[in-house]
Amino acid sequence: MGWPSLLGQRARDFGRLRREEYDVLVVGGGATGAGTALEAASRGLRTALVERHDFASGTSSRSTKLVHGGVRYLEQAVRHADRSQFHLVREALRERALLLANAPHLARALALLTPIYGALELPYYFTGLKLYDILAGRANLKPSRLIGRDQAVKRFPMLRHEGLRGAVEYHDGQFDDARMNVALALTAAREGAVVLNYAEVTELTKRAGRVIGAVVRGSLPGDPGPVEVAARVVVNATGPFADGLRRIDDPSTPEILETSSGVHIVLPARFSPPDTGLLIPKTEDGRVLFLLPWLGHTLVGTTDNPAPVQEDPRASEEDVAYILRHVREYFDLPVERSDVLSTWSGLRPLVRPDAIASLEGEVATHPSARPAAEGGPKATARLSRDHTILVSPTGLVTITGGKWTTYRRMAEDTIAVAVHQASLAPTKESVTSHLKLVGADEFQDDGGARLVNGFGLPADVAAHLSAAYGDRAEVVARLASAGLRERLAPGLPYLEAEVVYARDHEYAHSAADVLERRLRLGFLDTRAAAAAQERVQALLQTRAP
Repeated sequence: MGWPSLLGQRARDFGRLRREEYDVLVVGGGATGAGTALEAASRGLRTALVERHDFASGTSSRSTKLVHGGVRYLEQAVRHADRSQFHLVREALRERALLLANAPHLARALALLTPIYGALELPYYFTGLKLYDILAGRANLKPSRLIGRDQAVKRFPMLRHEGLRGAVEYHDGQFDDARMNVALALTAAREGAVVLNYAEVTELTKRAGRVIGAVVRGSLPGDPGPVEVAARVVVNATGPFADGLRRIDDPSTPEILETSSGVHIVLPARFSPPDTGLLIPKTEDGRVLFLLPWLGHTLVGTTDNPAPVQEDPRASEEDVAYILRHVREYFDLPVERSDVLSTWSGLRPLVRPDAIASLEGEVATHPSARPAAEGGPKATARLSRDHTILVSPTGLVTITGGKWTTYRRMAEDTIAVAVHQASLAPTKESVTSHLKLVGADEFQDDGGARLVNGFGLPADVAAHLSAAYGDRAEVVARLASAGLRERLAPGLPYLEAEVVYARDHEYAHSAADVLERRLRLGFLDTRAAAAAQERVQALLQTRAP
């Protein structure tokens, strides 16, 4: 099976931006923006998507890698009798099922244990997780159940044995967030959208006080000068940076976001079994922590602290120490700072209901219902994760808030608002609830066996390629057979062939694009990624065999 190369496509896409008029111009190439572009294009609307850096270069590559309804949000719903939180959880659980079905190569179900150390905890957590099952309805992955102490220790040997009474097992989804984001962009392009990364909106163009497009400037060598793009609707899907584009539209507009940081760390594989995660239900600030097997390593997170908006937020040593402290509390296996292979921090765009209420002349849908908790540095943990859509007096549509699991519903709601505001005429109703993403159409979940038999690849490499590329894995395998079989890092399944494939088929332009967001090595092991960087850069500059 062959797939068209994107080499040379960039210049043609800039030409299209200059010549054509679009129904929808989406600004921001994270999960929300790429999902919105796919929603629009798949409905027959003329669509363009521009991202000033790389797809998933911000928050969308820095999640906890869970496709979930939100156990903590459910706890808030019960404690505060908050119907909006119940709605958020129920909607997310429905979307969880759709995401797992539409990208089966990138997402799968994962068993998680909640360890029980106190007698009174057992009915509390079991009842809560059973309610989680009930809210999922037919979309439930597997019933939650109680397991005894011995079975809990067998399933998760690293758990602290002293005082352990048992555990509650439940199931959620797990996925590769950055590769999912790239798949959304590729699928939007397949549906007819113009898709460009490293293309920044520097100005919104207006006529008679209404936004009618934007000026887009590419930042790669060889890009043309600024291009004026005509669009009937401009969608601001820039995540934590949404207020920045809103201020380009209207310098006097009040800010609507309060951002918080979510820090994660990565540990070696020995800190988790390969098929089971752990929900740490109690932390000193009232949050939960997840400890998860992910891509042959162990991921732990996350924090929730107020943080300024910045391009590349870093994990502080204080946050790393916080996570390690809680892991030690629940583990018999020693864990030290020297065990940490990688850290990262992502910014959550949390909508402030008080700011939304103060806006005049803007239409708000799906407003966040829960205000910030009064006082204290942990107020961001109480802001709703629901999404908000605003339409400014100039017609700029802003979608913000939400979370990865509900990206598709956010996109559907956004395009519904855009269609209404600009009297657009899509050729069909929304189809994304059952639209397979790139890589999913002919995917067979055989663990890479076909690649082992057909191309003689090692089992770990074959399994990785199958899970990362789905039905396109054979294209990468053929590149490997043509002389690009060497691993980029000892003991890890990433091949030189993937660098060339990412360049030619997945919009990768730099070593960071490849190592961090196509192969994920930069998120798994910082030192291994640094050691591979020179070779990756050299491969990006060569021709495909």
